Amino acid sequence: MPIIESIEVCAAAVPLDKATSFSTRTVSIRHYGLVKVRSTDGVEGIGFCYVGSAAGSLFEVAVSQLLGPILIGKDSYAVEALWESMYRESLLQGRAGTVMRAISALDTAIWDLNARTSMLPLHKYLGAYGIDSVPAYASGGYYVDGKTPQALADEMSSYVEMGFSAVKMKGGRLSPREEAARTRAAREAVGPDVELMIDMNNGWEDVTEAMQHVQRIVEFDPYFIEEPFSPDDIDNHARLARAISIPIATGEIGYGRWYHQALLEKGAAAILQTDAAVCGGITEWRRITANAASHGVVMCPHWFHDLHAPLVAATPNARYVEFFADDQVLNFRRLVDRQLEHRAGKIMLHDAPGLGFNFAEKEVAKYSKWKRV
Repeated sequence: MPIIESIEVCAAAVPLDKATSFSTRTVSIRHYGLVKVRSTDGVEGIGFCYVGSAAGSLFEVAVSQLLGPILIGKDSYAVEALWESMYRESLLQGRAGTVMRAISALDTAIWDLNARTSMLPLHKYLGAYGIDSVPAYASGGYYVDGKTPQALADEMSSYVEMGFSAVKMKGGRLSPREEAARTRAAREAVGPDVELMIDMNNGWEDVTEAMQHVQRIVEFDPYFIEEPFSPDDIDNHARLARAISIPIATGEIGYGRWYHQALLEKGAAAILQTDAAVCGGITEWRRITANAASHGVVMCPHWFHDLHAPLVAATPNARYVEFFADDQVLNFRRLVDRQLEHRAGKIMLHDAPGLGFNFAEKEVAKYSKWKRV
């Protein structure tokens, strides 16, 4: 019986090589929350999340002072009970934001610990649907100073040359005319048979503004439009979904099953992009995916393909993993010691126990120090 003996935590602030923009903000540094959970059997599981572009120390406080102490001495196989204990402990400090991301990281580490204890890769420990690989789409198309529509087109076509049959670009920052030019360039570059996704990153305020953009890009046949409005503006997501033929994808900043239930009930998303490092961990992610399946909704989880590849492999209604070929923008992968391979537009799964990788300690040490709970 593995008993949780110790927990370590750190927040690593990793600068970007070049400042990069979304529809409404610019990022020059990323803060990641990291945890290690060790059992009395000498097995260690890891978990992680993205905290934002500032204040990563909030994550350390949440783990060291609020959540970690209630896990010490507990049976790591009591996953549901441990999740419930962490959630109840967080009721006053925050059931969303950094505190829920801390729950997500710890819950992931517990699942990783248990899979490693059982000597099974995570997707098989969860109950595999796919054994060897999962489909992926190549994500990029960010706004960088001086980047032209042709440069965007070249980037998108480079992903197709790598073997991807689905690609994603950013949108929503410029005028409808300028965004139409970018989308046209991307579509012409990848051809008619590649699925082209567009991520608005909460760039629009209302359905009227959204329609000014949509009417100019619908001819380019987007596979989905992602996060058109603020994540909390569920009603406008639902209104837009009813008004257009393009599927709406959202949920990457969604916390907990109740928020996702509202999305499903109101018909606000045809595709959920629920992030296990955000929503409450693997435990909560599995609850959300099961509910989505009962509504006929597809899962395409956000970012962290190192975590989401095994989850998609264990989920029948999951379609894609999001893959970033370039770690310049999402530089978390510099902090781990093993990279998952991609081949012909798929992420290849591994046979190593648990997540199959550890933190690259020399890299982590460049940005932070571990603290024991």
